[in-house]
Amino acid sequence: MTIDITAQAKALVDRVLAEPATEQDIDMVNRQLGRYPRGMVAVGARCVCGRPLAVITRPVLPGGIPFPTTCYLTGPEAVKAASHVEAAGVMQQYNDMLAADDDLRAAYERAHKLYLAFRHELAGRLGDSEEHIEGTSAGGMPVRVKCLHALLAQSLVMGPGSNPIGDMVLARVKDEFDPTVCRCTLEA
Repeated sequence: MTIDITAQAKALVDRVLAEPATEQDIDMVNRQLGRYPRGMVAVGARCVCGRPLAVITRPVLPGGIPFPTTCYLTGPEAVKAASHVEAAGVMQQYNDMLAADDDLRAAYERAHKLYLAFRHELAGRLGDSEEHIEGTSAGGMPVRVKCLHALLAQSLVMGPGSNPIGDMVLARVKDEFDPTVCRCTLEA
């Protein structure tokens, strides 16, 4: 059974835009990042305690700045866990796996197409232009692994099976970060 990527993207955008970012969400993400989250429209994934883990960002930031990273990882514990995997040199292993495994490569290509469809649907609903980043998703997709933070964010926002590398990162960091176990360190 083939899932229609366009329909899946529309359903995902429906879900995230049904609950726009609140002032409390924006304040928490500001504290998580240490800067104001420009272009944030919604929280795409939350910790079980309710704090943002990954946010949805407009394709065009205020001032007309293009921003292809629509699913943006913000939870400090998630960011730290992804950074540990990157520092351990695991991205090269993932790139080697992509080169050797046709099924993984096809699933990663599908993740890229879903990301693009999601951003396209979001851009249309927000009245943003995206031709300046057309074909560009995030994290190195569809041909390489470049940023585990972006790939993990996609898995958190869009759910298991949406990005095979993001899913692998999530499985790898389970002891350090798990969205079903609150390990938040920032004060509420």
